[in-house]
Amino acid sequence: MEPEEFDSDVLRQFVLAFKKGKLNPIVKSQPVPKNNKGPVKVVVGKTFDSIVMDPKNDVLIEFYAPWCGHCKKLEPVYNELGKKYKNEKNLIIAKMDATANDVTNDHYKVEGFPTIYFAPKDKKNNPIKFEGGDRDLEHLSKFIEEHATKLSRTKEEL
Repeated sequence: MEPEEFDSDVLRQFVLAFKKGKLNPIVKSQPVPKNNKGPVKVVVGKTFDSIVMDPKNDVLIEFYAPWCGHCKKLEPVYNELGKKYKNEKNLIIAKMDATANDVTNDHYKVEGFPTIYFAPKDKKNNPIKFEGGDRDLEHLSKFIEEHATKLSRTKEEL
């Protein structure tokens, strides 16, 4: 609730609208990027559902913090990963500044940086967390190949 003038009538209207399910949640979000054509898609609070939760695509999403040293070290590797898979029609490599945007799905818990999840197109509410492997091109690629629902290239071509 963000009223300019707060009084009992404003509060009453707010509660009535809430009970009727007519309120939209306030989502912390950076502006939607005007150009999002790069190999790594930028996700913000307002586009989380339309990009990450899109049932047409598998999505690898990195949640990062701009000040995080591990995230800064991962950035060139993650860009290479995006370039490697840029021609895959059903796979999106994405990133989201988790300090400036709300994650609008409770299945994507971010408790440290970077946090990486793979969201298969048919199991969006059951994402697979990348854990235990080195965050390098080889291990991230292997993680994608293991969980992707459909890749156009065969493993021999890689």
